[in-house]
Amino acid sequence: MRRTHRARDGRSRAEVVHKAPEPPGGGVSARAYSDGMRFEHLGFAPDYVDYQQAWDRQREVHAQVVAGELPDTVLLLEHAAVYTAGKRTEPHERPLDGTPVIDVDRGGKITWHGPGQLVGYPIVRLASPVDVVAHVRRLEDMMMAVCRDLGVETMRVDGRSGVWLAATDTRPERKIGAIGIRVSHEVTMHGFALNCDNDLGYADVVIPCGITDAGVTSLSKELGRDVTVAEVLPLATAHLERVLEGVAAR
Repeated sequence: MRRTHRARDGRSRAEVVHKAPEPPGGGVSARAYSDGMRFEHLGFAPDYVDYQQAWDRQREVHAQVVAGELPDTVLLLEHAAVYTAGKRTEPHERPLDGTPVIDVDRGGKITWHGPGQLVGYPIVRLASPVDVVAHVRRLEDMMMAVCRDLGVETMRVDGRSGVWLAATDTRPERKIGAIGIRVSHEVTMHGFALNCDNDLGYADVVIPCGITDAGVTSLSKELGRDVTVAEVLPLATAHLERVLEGVAAR
């Protein structure tokens, strides 16, 4: 379903395209968005999205944004369970039990995507000179703000991308949001993954992001209640709008 939001002056504000049924509790279609930003929903529970399908769609949209045929677009979805390996993944960091891994062209190491995790692929043209680190910081800012909205305080860790919770007397530092990106022709690909109510057992099979001295966590685990992707989606969309506004030179 295609929906175009318009400001009072009649100009298009954003387009939200639903490739699958809208998630329970509503979606982002009732919100106001920045001029020119487009949000595309590829699928949410129970309509999980195959990684290869999403990757093909990323590349298709990326080519269209590069060519000026589409405005900046954010793909939002829940994946079917999969492990992906970035360019810096070492052989010993791959699962030893035969679990399939898809090699991808983003930065970073091995990570997991699956049900209960909100994944976003912002495909946006960056202003010149391209600042990749600044883009990573924007996505961290977005996830930290979502966590704060829900009552979870997070932080950055020097030398490590993503969003973290501080160590306690009984628990190590733990990662709640991961980031891996690629920039080609000044347009970004890949993006972020925020743990909502996913099974954290994936970390028993691999060393997530190649980090051996920290753990993983989710919003549900930290808050002691079920925090679904459907609950997080409108918060993430609002903060994506905020952090991506004005990123490119228009």
